Amino acid sequence: MPQPQAIASIDACVERIVEACGEHIVLATPLGLGKPNRLINALYRRIARDPGRRLTIHTALSLDPPSPSGDIERRFAGPFLDRHFGPGYPRLEYVAAMQSDSLPANVHVHEFYFQSGSMLRSGTAQRDYVSLNYTQVARDVADSGVNVVVQAVARRMRGGTARYSLSCNPDVTLDLLDCLARAGMPKPLVIGVVHAELPFLGGDADIADACGVLDIVLEDASSSHRLFALPREDVDDVEYAIGLHASTLVADGGTLQIGIGALSDALVQALILRHQRNADYREILEPLEGSNEGNLLAQRVGGDGTFRRGLYGSSEMIMDGFMHLRKAGILGRMVFDDAALQSLLDEERIGLTLSAGDAATLRVAGFLPKVLDQLGLDRMRRFGILPAGSRLQGGYLHVGMGVSLRNDFDDPQSLTSLEGVINGRTLCGGRYLQGGFCLGSTLLYEWLRNLRDDDYDGLSMNRISEVNRLQRGQEALATRQRRKARFFNTCMMATPLGAAVSDALEDGRVVSGVGGQYDFVSLASQLDDARSILMLRATRTVKGRLESNIRWNYGHATIPRHMRDIFVSEYGIADLRGKSDQECVVAMLAICDARFHDQLVRQAIHARKLPSGFRIPEAWKRNTREDLGMRLAPFRVRGLLPAYPFGSDFSALELRLLQALGTLKRSISSPRHWPRIVLALLGAGVQDAEALARMGLSRPRGLRERILARLLGGMLREY
Repeated sequence: MPQPQAIASIDACVERIVEACGEHIVLATPLGLGKPNRLINALYRRIARDPGRRLTIHTALSLDPPSPSGDIERRFAGPFLDRHFGPGYPRLEYVAAMQSDSLPANVHVHEFYFQSGSMLRSGTAQRDYVSLNYTQVARDVADSGVNVVVQAVARRMRGGTARYSLSCNPDVTLDLLDCLARAGMPKPLVIGVVHAELPFLGGDADIADACGVLDIVLEDASSSHRLFALPREDVDDVEYAIGLHASTLVADGGTLQIGIGALSDALVQALILRHQRNADYREILEPLEGSNEGNLLAQRVGGDGTFRRGLYGSSEMIMDGFMHLRKAGILGRMVFDDAALQSLLDEERIGLTLSAGDAATLRVAGFLPKVLDQLGLDRMRRFGILPAGSRLQGGYLHVGMGVSLRNDFDDPQSLTSLEGVINGRTLCGGRYLQGGFCLGSTLLYEWLRNLRDDDYDGLSMNRISEVNRLQRGQEALATRQRRKARFFNTCMMATPLGAAVSDALEDGRVVSGVGGQYDFVSLASQLDDARSILMLRATRTVKGRLESNIRWNYGHATIPRHMRDIFVSEYGIADLRGKSDQECVVAMLAICDARFHDQLVRQAIHARKLPSGFRIPEAWKRNTREDLGMRLAPFRVRGLLPAYPFGSDFSALELRLLQALGTLKRSISSPRHWPRIVLALLGAGVQDAEALARMGLSRPRGLRERILARLLGGMLREY
C-alpha cells in the first residue's frame, strides 16, 4: 500500500480537503483529545466565508476550557486557566458559535455527547444533537455520507522510519472505516495530524506505518499544543461515602469499568485504602453500612479484603483512576487473547510465572499438543512459554543454547526436558487494561507518555466495539476475560422503580449524552457474574433549595426500569436486580435522604406499590448529610479521606482562596449569613498581601474593589 501523503501546512491541508470533498464536506472527528483543533478551526473559517459550500461535522465531547463570568470569578479563574491550559490553547471556534447560536447557516455540528451542561442554552446544539449509544456511532456516521476524517495522531521515529498511533482515540475511527468498507462505500479521506504531546499507545491504536489507514499526514508545528487536561476535583463526604459503599462490590480477580469525576476518585481512593490500609478501610465501613444490608450484598458479590489476584480494567475511558490503581498494585490481573490459556490462569492451574509441573498441566489441558506444529510453536512463543528463537526441525524442538527436545510430548523424557526449559519463564502478551479513549489530568498524560516495558505492553487502546460489547465470534473468550465485571457509572437521578436519568432533563434538553452507559448496563446483563452499578448523590441544591435525586417519576429516562440492577448513594446500596416493584421501592427508600421519605412513601402508596400501613424504619431517619459528616469526621481528621486524594492543580494559596470565596458566595446568597458579611466589612484589615495580589486587589481602585478586598480579607481569616 502507498505511504500517506505528507503535507506541512494547515492551510494547504484545508485546500486539499475542499478539493477532495467538493461542495459538501461531511467531516468526522474523534471525541475528546483526538480532535486536531487548529485544522478544524481553519476548515470551519474557510467554509464559513464561502456560502456556496457546506460543512457537516460529526463528533462528540468538544472540549472547551471554562469561560469565567463575573468579576470575582475572572480574578480567580483567569490566572489559573492560563497556567493550566496555556495562554494559547486553541479553543474550537464552532463550539463558541454553537453556544451563542451563531453558527453560519452552511455549517451543522452533530454531537452525540456534550461536555456536561455546556449546551443547555443552545438551540442550535439541542436541535442537531444525535442520541446514540457509543457502539452505534460508527454505523450511523457511516450512513451520513462522511467524506473526510481528521484525527490527531502520535508519531514515533525508529531508525529513520515513522510509526503512527491513533493514541487516545482508536475508539470509533477504525470501526467507521470497517463499516464503510462492509457497505461498499468509498473510503473517506483520512488525515492524521501529528501532535507532539500525544502519547504513543499500542493495541488497535498502533497503526504502524499508517498504510491503508491514513491518506495524509499533516505535520505543522502549530498543530501541537498543550493537551486539554481536566482539573482534579475535591471529594466531599457524600462522594466518599458513595465511593466506600461502591468499593465493597468489587470482587478480587474481577474486572473494572469506571468513569470520571469526584465520584470515581472517591471509589479509587476507597479501593486503594482497601488494598493498602485494610484495617483502616474496614473501620471506616463500620459506621457507614448501617441497616441497609449493603454489607450482605458485598459478601455475596464483592468483598472487603485486599486484592490478592488483582483487577483487570476494561473501560471505554482511560482516566487517572486506572493510573493510581496500577501504581497501587491493584490493577494487575492479566488477560490473554487465548481461551485455553485464560482458563488455566483463571482456575489458578498455572501462574504468570511458570513453575515445575506446568508443562504437564499444559499437556493435560490440551494447550500443549502431543506434537507441536508451526502454529502451536508460534502460540507458545507468542505468550513467552518458549523462547523467541525456538524452532522445529527434523522431529525435534530446538529451544536454543544447544537444547533440543524430541517433538513428542507424550514422551516422559521430552515433557521433563520441557519442564526445565519453561520453569521460571514469565508469560507475555497479556494486558491489564484496555480502553477506547483517554481523558484526564496532566499527570495522566505524563504517565502515558512515559510508560515502559510491562506497563506499556499491558495497556491496550482498542476500538469501542471491542471494549463496550462482546466481540462477535469471540464471545466465550471475551466473557472469560471480563469475569466478575463491575461496571461503575454515575447518574443524575433515579426512580424507586429502578429507572435512571443520566443524560437529559425532563423537558428533553440534553445535558451530556448516553455515551457508553447503556452499553455497560446491557453488557452487565449479558455476563453471568457481572453487575451494573449506578452511583448518584441522594440530593442536589437548586437555586438554594434542596431537592431529592430519587424521584417517583421523571419525564426522561436513560436506563429503563426493566434493566435495573444496583444503585449506590451516600446512604448505602440498593440491589434491584430481579426484585419485585415493592422490594425495589423499599430498597431505594433505604438509600434516600430522610427529608424526602414521607413524600415518596405517599406516592408509592398512591401508586399501589407499597401497602397503606408502610412505615419508615427508625434507622433510615439518620439519612442526612449532617449525620453522614459526623460518621466520617474522625477519618477526615486522620487523613484517610483527604479533600484531594490524588493532589490538586490549585496552589495552596488558591485552595485557601477557593474556601474563602465559597464562604463569601454562600453568605451573599443567604440572608441568615449577612451578619457575617457585616463583620467582615467592619473587622480590622487582614495583612494577606499574597492572597489579595493573586486576586488583583493589592491596590484596590474605586469603592467596589475596596469593598471586595475588605470582604475577602475578612473571609480569609477563617482559613
